[in-house]
Amino acid sequence: MLTESFEKTCTARVAPPLRGPVAVRAVLASLALALLPACGTLYIAQAARGQWEVLHDRRPIDAVMSDARTPPELRSRLAAVRDARDFASHELGLPDNKSYRTFADLKRPFVVWNVVATPEFSVEPVRWCFPIAGCVAYRGYFAQKHAEAFADGLRKRSFDVIVEGVPAYSTLGRFADPVLNTMLIYGDWEIAAIIFHELAHQLIYVADDSEFNEAFAVTVEDTGIARWLEFTGRKAELNEYRAARARELAFNTLFTERRAELARLYASKLAPQAMRERKREKFEALAQDMRDLARRQGTPLGYEDWISAGLNNAHLASVATYFDCVPGFESLLAKEDGDLPRFYAAVRALAREPQRARHRELCAKSAQGNQQAGLAAPHLDDQ
Repeated sequence: MLTESFEKTCTARVAPPLRGPVAVRAVLASLALALLPACGTLYIAQAARGQWEVLHDRRPIDAVMSDARTPPELRSRLAAVRDARDFASHELGLPDNKSYRTFADLKRPFVVWNVVATPEFSVEPVRWCFPIAGCVAYRGYFAQKHAEAFADGLRKRSFDVIVEGVPAYSTLGRFADPVLNTMLIYGDWEIAAIIFHELAHQLIYVADDSEFNEAFAVTVEDTGIARWLEFTGRKAELNEYRAARARELAFNTLFTERRAELARLYASKLAPQAMRERKREKFEALAQDMRDLARRQGTPLGYEDWISAGLNNAHLASVATYFDCVPGFESLLAKEDGDLPRFYAAVRALAREPQRARHRELCAKSAQGNQQAGLAAPHLDDQ
């Protein structure tokens, strides 16, 4: 994704790379009133107002379901959500608290809009730093127009930028996060995926390491969905999920390969204009490769909007934030024989290690973009 409270807007996930046609992930951001001074005044205002609206509109799911005015379809969806929420705590060992036990209808398609940016010749995302959440690879806004305005300012400074709508976020347990109407446009297992993902952030979160946090949550989400569908006897949906995951993995592999190629290009000594032309050629080739892959899979291309808008570094950076370290976490889970308590203990041990050591342990097999080329991730001051 993305995630939490008043700082959520001070830090944010993709919508994050919405995992293409498969599941959607939520975003991570932590915001605490006491920490708001770290952000600009206008940014604070929109974050505080947006968070207040989310909290103010909450109603207990049981109350919504028992309300005679609740449409049958919504009642059915919330029943499935309640079952998945119980499964998360009882079977996956995720926090058993008030999060995702209330419902809020925001009457808009997304709860926040995330801005992801990279320099023109870099595949490393810009980082924005905040108390509690630390430095994160995205920045979220509760109003699309504010996200677009901020993105436009970055584009004028020659950054590659994307703006993505986000269906959910987590406050890392500082508030009782509700299930949102923005989540209900997805299928039952996709909604469950969002809940598992966000609760994983509440369980383990390391400041200044978006890649570690998101890949851990993705891993918990993936194993959680497979276990939930098996537990509930939904064999057909389990097969559908596994097929979707295989398709998604193929795209992520393609993105990883192309990101590594671009990192090598940007580390070369080409003149800016020549590098700009090579960059254009590589993204044109990637667009064709994506269409060819979808054709071979026999499914619609879930990234057509990206291609239509113009592929850029920020698209690849957003995917990398969520998926670069997933293979390492999956290997760690397998090493613990799928035992989640042991897995969580191993992840906590890694969380205490220096970031470089964590990434060496978990992310060695994935392309690390500019890190492979020895280039540092850029940071921007809040504006």
